[in-house]
Amino acid sequence: MRSLVAIPVYNEQDTVRSVLERVSAFTPDILILDDGSSDRTPDILNELRPEMGFDLIRHEANAGYGRAIREIFNRAHRNNYDWVITMDCDDQHEPERIPDFLSAIEKNDLDIVSGSRYLRDGDEWAKDLPPGDRRAINATLTKEINARLGFNLTDSFCGFKAHRVSAMQRLDITDDGYAFPMQLWVQAAANQLRVGEIPVELIYNDPNRSFGGGLDDPQTRLNHYRCVLYRAMDQVIERLPESARAAQLADCN
Repeated sequence: MRSLVAIPVYNEQDTVRSVLERVSAFTPDILILDDGSSDRTPDILNELRPEMGFDLIRHEANAGYGRAIREIFNRAHRNNYDWVITMDCDDQHEPERIPDFLSAIEKNDLDIVSGSRYLRDGDEWAKDLPPGDRRAINATLTKEINARLGFNLTDSFCGFKAHRVSAMQRLDITDDGYAFPMQLWVQAAANQLRVGEIPVELIYNDPNRSFGGGLDDPQTRLNHYRCVLYRAMDQVIERLPESARAAQLADCN
């Protein structure tokens, strides 16, 4: 099976070189999607590309995380990859976990292998304390996703994942922003994808990162994510478990 490691980047001039050097130790099959970086990231990528030979997609302007991941899925499909592993470029995802994902892929019994920062306890895995609001939102929505969609997740927001490319082509995901995972889990349930988790380190290098669009307020962010989740369920309600039908859209106008 052919596997691609894909990394969306946006203004990652301080980390992109070291991350790519570490990733390239595990695979030559790398795709970088530069989502409209305005710092030195494009220059660094141009310097590294002749030596590393990675594939590159470049947006002139920032289009959003969800849009970047959808383009990554489509590029992996066009280039005949069987799996795509997505990870961030801010040193919060350890490239040394790539072999763990490849081992899980080789078992060939899942369609999504999702990294979880909360699957194991202990200092080896929890290198940082998560910002309180982010952990609370993650825990709230993970519990709700499990209850409504029948999953057994411990971390619904981790971007370090392996995706079966053929399975991703069956999904209808439209969210361009950080609420992308809400649609992903709904579509995974509606298409009866097999989902499992493996542990990854809990690292937060930038607890003050801005989400933009008013989403820095935790309650606004929770409401937005929940509304995306509910709308996504409403669109495929006939293909979801009965437990999904209790979702209310009253506060999502």
